[in-house]
Amino acid sequence: MAVNLVNVENVSKVYGTRALLDGVSLGVSEGDRIGVVGRNGDGKTTLIRMLAKLEDADTGRVTHSGGTRIGVLTQHDSLDPTATVRHEVIRDMADHEWAGNSKIRDVLTGLFGGLDLPGFPQGLDTVIAPLSGGERRRIALAKLLIEEQDLIVLDEPTNHLDVEGIAWLARHLRERRSALVCVTHDRWFLDQVCTRMWDVQKGDVFEYEGGYSDYVFARAERERIAATEETKRQNLVRKELAWLRRGAPARTSKPRFRVEAANELIADVPPPRDSSELMKFASSRLGKTVFDLEDVTVQAGPKVLLKHVTWQLGPGDRIGLVGVNGAGKTSLLRAMAEAAWTQGDQQPVGGRIAVGRTVKLAYLSQEVSELDPKLRVLEAVQQVRERVDLGKGREMTAGQLCETFGFNKEKQWTPVGDLSGGERRRLQLLRLLMDEPNVLFLDEPTNDLDIETLTQLEDVLDSWPGSMIVISHDRFFVERTTDRVFALLGDATLRMLPRGIDEYLERRRRMEEVAAAAVPVPAATKAVPEKSAADQRVAKKELQKIERQLDKVSEKEARLHAQIAENATDFEKVAKLDAELRDLSGERDELELRWLELADDA
Repeated sequence: MAVNLVNVENVSKVYGTRALLDGVSLGVSEGDRIGVVGRNGDGKTTLIRMLAKLEDADTGRVTHSGGTRIGVLTQHDSLDPTATVRHEVIRDMADHEWAGNSKIRDVLTGLFGGLDLPGFPQGLDTVIAPLSGGERRRIALAKLLIEEQDLIVLDEPTNHLDVEGIAWLARHLRERRSALVCVTHDRWFLDQVCTRMWDVQKGDVFEYEGGYSDYVFARAERERIAATEETKRQNLVRKELAWLRRGAPARTSKPRFRVEAANELIADVPPPRDSSELMKFASSRLGKTVFDLEDVTVQAGPKVLLKHVTWQLGPGDRIGLVGVNGAGKTSLLRAMAEAAWTQGDQQPVGGRIAVGRTVKLAYLSQEVSELDPKLRVLEAVQQVRERVDLGKGREMTAGQLCETFGFNKEKQWTPVGDLSGGERRRLQLLRLLMDEPNVLFLDEPTNDLDIETLTQLEDVLDSWPGSMIVISHDRFFVERTTDRVFALLGDATLRMLPRGIDEYLERRRRMEEVAAAAVPVPAATKAVPEKSAADQRVAKKELQKIERQLDKVSEKEARLHAQIAENATDFEKVAKLDAELRDLSGERDELELRWLELADDA
């Protein structure tokens, strides 16, 4: 029988006139892996702070079993700014001692990319004071994970980690014996790590078995039975449920409740977006040219981030951009944005970026733009426009879009200066969409947003007709909102990944293994001549051509599937269409094989 570690009994917490938690009773036992979700401001952080006894409850009590070792990662670290990374993380351990500890080696490699901390000026002897918030965050996480704990409490642990870092952290936490309570908006991470969910809502906490996908199923079932009046929220849950069932059924763990009833909910729900219809509409708004990059080189100061990149962003393209920190993702977007804003006058150090004449770009950067703190939320949105056309006949007023993004009628009259960081991020997104752009650049759009707001943003983007590039370490968001993934692997190239983020992680793992092995290159291999720049350019152009052909094949496949559905009772016609579909599948396989061959030469 699992030993109980923490008991929360009838706990309440009030801020001002608002009850964040009202008579909540919960428990954490050995082996529990609990994910905590809920809207910003509903009390997730307050709950875990009380769980760890960092904050007192107004009523009720929190008890820890005797001798329970608890490690906590808060949103604000308590590192000594005058100390070095070595002192904070490894303490007084001798080099041979910590280097011989496999756990410490794993943590340092997983969080920093190597034992010598590449990227830190003096490695382990770097002083903490001048480091960025993201670097400090990783140091605090490393310090916590190196210790032995019975219970680990984490508040947004994936913030400032790249896709590889998040995948490593998920694997590390699964292999630990410690119990876990974790607040995060990263839904892929929740699915990978958690076996139970706590949903904090309106002063109460609802418990669910399983990871995030199981939680979506169970919440849909609970809301169906309860038949609540929250129709808008229920529709969003149904839509996300349809995505999880149709797009990625392998996400779910074994069912622990009646899935059949949940499946009934999505029987009449169409796919999240009609890609071919959106592509047609985007083409009419944008024309043939959006962004064409020809032999482009991007630099940040003296450092060359990308070399000889030839790439095209077409009408209706929805691209996810992933890569290691510092590889040049944001720099690439900025170079494209500057070319658009200056109508092609400002160009990168090498090559040329051609921008379509009809392009109207909206760029969500990582920095939250400052607004007059005295402005009301609704006024800040109406400053941009009173109404917005979201495509496919969806038109919304400023107030309606505010409600979609979680600003109810009362909240719409809140001064901007009183908003939290997550709420200001939401407002920034709102103002961008109100300007009716036809091209969106989103750089880490999920930062500071809760899961419910992310779901609402995904719903808006589903019917948004235009071209889009998303930079995000939130794997679920990238897979949910984009159709193709490109990667910057740290070798100054941009590559398309037919299998998405899984392929990116595999490639990065192979690169790390090769670097770690550091095997001398045999003489015969050294003699092989390096590909010339001209050969590389030819390969890149053919890659681009193949990518366009793959897009056309996808469109044809979508049309054939639609025709098969329309003629389901005409067996002769279905057989003919199915034969065409098989031919297309063979064509796709040949194109992808050729693409993979060329990718190594480009």
